[in-house]
Amino acid sequence: MSDRKTIFVAFAIEDENQRNFLKGQALNAKSPFDYVDMSVKEAYVSDWKDKVRTRIRRSDGVVALVSKNSLQSSGQKWEIQCAVEERKPVLGVWAYSGDRTALAGIRTVEWRWDAIRNFIDGL
Repeated sequence: MSDRKTIFVAFAIEDENQRNFLKGQALNAKSPFDYVDMSVKEAYVSDWKDKVRTRIRRSDGVVALVSKNSLQSSGQKWEIQCAVEERKPVLGVWAYSGDRTALAGIRTVEWRWDAIRNFIDGL
């Protein structure tokens, strides 16, 4: 891959540790992607959504960490919907080995380096 890609990661706040693991992988010198972090730690207001939409627009694609927590996360659902509206490719990655939660319309794969790399290489 000749250039690094910018990836927005959508996740439920309960899965913040898993996001941190993914962020750690992104810091690896051999990682094929850059990491854009827009953690949700404040109340939803239009200003927040505008900032997130701007970051998603600047991203090449979106990785959604999928777990049972995703089903109740209004923030993550909004981020994914925003990515779809902005026509950004979205890949779901199961956040936990024993959790195979499905999100409608999102192709989800096991958390494996090659699966994430293949998505990013295709951007």
